[in-house]
Order: sequence, then C-alpha cells, then structure tokens
Amino acid sequence: MNTTTRTADHTAAGKTATLYRMVMPEHVCPFGLKARFLLRRKGYRVDDRWLRTRAQTDAFKAEQHVETTPQVFIGGQRIGGYDELRRHFGLAVRKPGEASYRPVIAVFVVALLLAGASLLAAGRPLAGSQLFLSFIAFSMCILALLKLQDVESFSTMFLNYDLLARRFVPYAYFYPFAELSAGVLMVAERLPEVAVPLAIFVGSVGAVSVVKAVYVDRRELKCACVGGSSNVPLGFVSLTENLMMVAAALWMVVDHWVLT
Repeated sequence: MNTTTRTADHTAAGKTATLYRMVMPEHVCPFGLKARFLLRRKGYRVDDRWLRTRAQTDAFKAEQHVETTPQVFIGGQRIGGYDELRRHFGLAVRKPGEASYRPVIAVFVVALLLAGASLLAAGRPLAGSQLFLSFIAFSMCILALLKLQDVESFSTMFLNYDLLARRFVPYAYFYPFAELSAGVLMVAERLPEVAVPLAIFVGSVGAVSVVKAVYVDRRELKCACVGGSSNVPLGFVSLTENLMMVAAALWMVVDHWVLT
C-alpha cells in the first residue's frame, strides 16, 4: 500500500495511528504506554502492535532505520518516538540537563499543605506566624530529605559554592543533618536553644555563600538545595531557603524569649 492510499484510508476512517512498542514478559516499554495514552487522549484510534521479542524488536528497528522504540506512524508517515510525538502535538519536551524550578515549587507547595494540615489537626488557626513557621520547618525537613538521598552527590555540588564547606569539607556532610534537626525541632516546637542557633548558623553561611557566588562572582552554578542531582539554578531559590531559615529562627527567638 503506497502513501497516498494510506493517507486516504486515514482520512476516511478518522484519526488513526499505528504504534509499535515493546511488550515482553520481562519488559513493557513505559514510553510505549505513554505514547498510546497520548494518542488516545488526542482522539486517535490506535493500531497497537506489540514487539514481543528482542529479535522482533531488532528486526523492526533495522527495517525502519531507527534506534529506539516506540515508533508512531500517523497517516502512513513516521512521527517517531514519544518525544517526537509530543512535539508533533505541540507539547513541550524537556531537554536533558535543562534548568527547572519545578522541584523547588513542589517542595514549597507540599510544605505549605503539610503546615496547614498540621495546624488543622491541632485545632489551631491557619493564619498568623505559626503557619509561616510551620511552612518553613516542613520545607527544611523536605529539603534535607532530598539532600540525604545521596549525601555524596549533594556534598560535591555544595562544595562548588559554600564558603565554609570549601574550607572545612566535613561541613558539606553536616549541613543536611543540621537542616533536618532544626526543621524537626521547629515542627515539634521543642528545644529552641538548639534549633535557633543551628538554623541561624547554616542559614547565614548559606546566604552569604550564595550572594558571593552568584551576585558578586557572577558564577552560573546548579543549586544543591534539592539534592545533588537537581538542575535548579543557584540563585534566588537557594538564597530564599537560607534566609527563610534565619527568619524562622529569629522569630522563634522573639516568640519564645521576648513575647513570653
């Protein structure tokens, strides 16, 4: 069947697409499932053709002169894999290593929800300083958790810009534990004499380090704030994280020792 005939069939039958994807006992291609879902979401009837063995997959790739599966055909013309299908529909495709603030946004949204939920559970109002303090405390805990997933990767990235860690390497390993400890104590509203100095110390050093690296030296670096594998640019986000720690600690000082 030539291309003209296939195109005519495509027009007569409505929106149809042919999808070749790996479906084996030991492996079902996740991008194939995504491609099928996207096609159906766009209103296409999918001719879903399974490549059931490695030999069958290799033969298909050799025949089509492609290196990967899945492969999508629309109207007899090859569109390509999942990323190419997204581009075909005008959807965004993230480039490898592309900078993104999405991880930080996710952290702050979840922290705010947890802060609000904890206050509701305790029968406390969702307004005022306590929501602010709880939000910062939960943010610190989540950010520390992300760093602790791979302390080696975090410490390597952290050493690129932190002034104290570059002089005393063990501080790069100490930082996430200090952040977590201060955050947990703030959530529990316990031992302010420990939480406050920790938060002020690591927050102040971190803020000065970011200002020096980004705004004085004009260096373009990745932020270690959400772990060592992130693509978050160093700058405003990391500075905000550190300043929030300092602000929360100072507010605890006022709340615990001045107003009581």
